[in-house]
Amino acid sequence: MRDCLNHRAGFDRVLMAVAATFLTVSASSALAQDQARSSAAELAIEAAIPRPEPANVPPPSAADIKLDTTATVQDPAKEPAKDAVKAEAAPAPDKVETKPSEVATTPATEAPKSETAKTEPAKSEPAKSEPAKADTATAPAAPAAPAAAAATPASEPVKAASNVPAADQPVADKLKDIIGAKTSRHFDRKNERAAVEKFYGARDYAPVWTQGGSLTAAARGVIARLKDAASDGLNPADYPVPDFAAATTPDALADAELKLTASMFDYARQAQSGRMHWSQVSADILYPEHPVDPNDVLAKVTTSTDASAALDSYNPPQKLYKELKAKLAQLRGQTDGPVIEIADGPALKYTPARGKKQAEIVVEDPRVPQLRAKLGIAENASDTRYDATVAEAVRKFQDGAEIKATGILDDKTVKALNSPKRDKQIDVVLVNMERWRWLPRDLGVPALGDAYVILNIPDYTLKVMQRGQQVWTTRVVTGKPGQHATPLLTETMKYITVNPTWNVPPSIVYNEYLPALQQDPTVLQRMGLKLEQNRDGSVHISQPPGEANALGRIRFNFPNKFLVYQHDTPDKNLFARDERAFSHGCMRVQNPDQYASVLLNIAMPNEKYTPERVRSMYGKSEIDLKFPTPIPVNITYQTAFVDDAGKLQFRKDVYGRDATMINILKNNRGKDLENVVAHSQPSYSRPATTLPSGVAIANNGGGSSGLNFFERLFGAPTPPPAPVGRRPQQQRVFTR
Repeated sequence: MRDCLNHRAGFDRVLMAVAATFLTVSASSALAQDQARSSAAELAIEAAIPRPEPANVPPPSAADIKLDTTATVQDPAKEPAKDAVKAEAAPAPDKVETKPSEVATTPATEAPKSETAKTEPAKSEPAKSEPAKADTATAPAAPAAPAAAAATPASEPVKAASNVPAADQPVADKLKDIIGAKTSRHFDRKNERAAVEKFYGARDYAPVWTQGGSLTAAARGVIARLKDAASDGLNPADYPVPDFAAATTPDALADAELKLTASMFDYARQAQSGRMHWSQVSADILYPEHPVDPNDVLAKVTTSTDASAALDSYNPPQKLYKELKAKLAQLRGQTDGPVIEIADGPALKYTPARGKKQAEIVVEDPRVPQLRAKLGIAENASDTRYDATVAEAVRKFQDGAEIKATGILDDKTVKALNSPKRDKQIDVVLVNMERWRWLPRDLGVPALGDAYVILNIPDYTLKVMQRGQQVWTTRVVTGKPGQHATPLLTETMKYITVNPTWNVPPSIVYNEYLPALQQDPTVLQRMGLKLEQNRDGSVHISQPPGEANALGRIRFNFPNKFLVYQHDTPDKNLFARDERAFSHGCMRVQNPDQYASVLLNIAMPNEKYTPERVRSMYGKSEIDLKFPTPIPVNITYQTAFVDDAGKLQFRKDVYGRDATMINILKNNRGKDLENVVAHSQPSYSRPATTLPSGVAIANNGGGSSGLNFFERLFGAPTPPPAPVGRRPQQQRVFTR
């Protein structure tokens, strides 16, 4: 009976070894198959050797045998391998009959003979007397992969490749639902909603700020820029950053995705165009619009290697803006060096020499070196003399601090120096940075070496810039506060008029000259002015060219809706004053002949214009010198700026622009109001006027010239050619 059991056990082992061999052969190369046959033959020999079976281990059941047999015959292609094993198993006793015990007791020494031993534990399992467990654990594993691969084409068709990783597909589905709804939940502006639909649709709605639930590098860059918005004079609270860490569901991640996109749009728009629209400040401001394209923002930020820098690029690129940004950081506490306190003491005054009658008076005081350091005077830092340099620096400080600019160091000035009202200074810097956002990103014209003119009203200075450097500068007189304030604008200077006719603006005609005529009908005649009354009853007053002309010898023309320009003046004494807001809105230039030659040499470098050549044109007839390429003119309002020495300068808010803007920012009335644009236009005509008796009216042929003030000032209209067979059009087209 025992012999039967032993033979049966041996037979079972042979079957299990053969099954394992079939699995190995199906998964190996031709070389591996040869090695597998050798190992299988050895296993078969080992299994054929009779050995006692432990009494506590039952023999494998018929079910086990059936399972193994089924596994080995699933693939008909494996049958030849099975026959080969049987053929090799027959002579096995001749190979091992001298050392049967070694084969039976030390199977590990045979493992190096074949790689099959690494994956097939059946060889060593007989020593542990658990052949059935080994077979059921390993035999079905090998054919699992081919079976699954074969089943895939039969169960479902192959899908097209998707841009969405599997881990992000639930979020993408939610984004598709939200964006497809086309609600204003995240985006109030139509162009932003359209950009989001296009951008996310092109990427199968895959999120861009997260990947597998984790923030991407682009998201980290955008978040860093939004949180640092204060450094550029913006308010971080206007650009909320969603809590991605708390977003643990597809719904929350999709919501956070779109919220961050919306904040990015808000930042880019306000960084480029401002937190408020210039029309909210005053009706006499007009700058060209440069709105942000949300499609550009998405493409630029998400494809950049540095998303933070890409978003930062929407801030003004000008050097003066960046210098203000650095000073803002210092005012907020990131200062260099210790705070300097000026001690109390007697008032210090500098008296300049006045010819032979009065000598220069310079006083000395031990506080002057500290004063020099406080005001940023590096020259003669230890000098105790309160000289002209120190007095001028004190005067400029007083002007910026809205103290009477006397140049005298008195108690009020010392107190202001020691208590600079830093919060107010920060507010002033902020609104000046805001005004830089209104200006064009390119102030100059590339064809002329990026040349442009920039005039700063509160500083009463005009500069000509080219290739990033100051070419020339002069003093100017600007408009009086109130209704005669010089407007803020950007236009292009198209030509210069030598010996201009002064066409009196309608505001002066109706508000000043006509009332004066009621008192003295001869006043215009005595002033050398000519009055014309048109057929419609309107009045035009002009002054012919000449030395006494109110515009002087030269007018610089950049046609604009406010009817202002730059010009010479016969009244030169006003340029000596520190505050020079005296005109009716136009800008008087101190050295017009030099200014003209500088501009003409930029516009026409081969013509070699000099101030002397310009002056040689002075006479009684108007001469227009047209620029082949117009030169941009930027009229600005910089009450805070960094001078050439790197010192932060403040100027008096002569028109109250700072106060208005600070109020808007602090009351949050500027948010989302960029579409509010003032459409007020100046009127170029006035109603009919009844003139008093005795007023001299120029003989103009009994009719109107047909020109309004704009046309008289900047050129007559040129009607378009009439189509054949039709009457000429009545619409006037301005020539620029």
